[in-house]
Amino acid sequence: MPDISQQPLYPIAECPDLMADGYIGDEDGTLLFLSVWARDTAIQQFLARLTLGSDDEGLDRFRILIDDTGRSIPTLIGNVGRLEKRSTRAFRRTLFGSLINLWLFDRRCVKPDKANASALAFLRRSNEDGFSRLWSLVQDTCPLPLLDHWRDTVMDLLVERQMLGCLPTALGPLEGHRLALDVPMLTGMLGDLIRDGVLLPSPQDEAAGEPLLRAA
Repeated sequence: MPDISQQPLYPIAECPDLMADGYIGDEDGTLLFLSVWARDTAIQQFLARLTLGSDDEGLDRFRILIDDTGRSIPTLIGNVGRLEKRSTRAFRRTLFGSLINLWLFDRRCVKPDKANASALAFLRRSNEDGFSRLWSLVQDTCPLPLLDHWRDTVMDLLVERQMLGCLPTALGPLEGHRLALDVPMLTGMLGDLIRDGVLLPSPQDEAAGEPLLRAA
């Protein structure tokens, strides 16, 4: 859980007792990750309103206020059933009582949806290990066998074909990445690269084949 003292806090217009310090959304504004701070009663009320959806007193969307001018990030809840939650109690002795930090996040960031070859990754900005973590996610999600020394070529291919990319909206210390593999297309492209000798069975084959290719 993040250190609240090191992060800016943003109020939620529809839930004035909640303050957000992290958010990630997709192109449609659907919530994929949210970190909020509040007292226990406010957190429980927020969770209850999410389950009611668009019914009376329910909450199917909200706005995160990002500055004093009223600018906001509109957020759609979407299907509540896809969201996991984690919470921890912190700052037990404050003027407002103890505070709870709640995380809501799409379960695909914990376990890839292998049936649909899709996954999410939430990484700290400028994470030096981020590329390696994304490659591990690709290998875990893809039904095709991907050898480690294919990494750079395959990752470039996924980005080029928009099967891997950054999520458009992020607030706070995290950034989001979405993997959405078109398996039939990827199968064909990898097959072409293997037949063309770009992807080889082992790194030793690549090293041995390089001078032969230059000589040819």
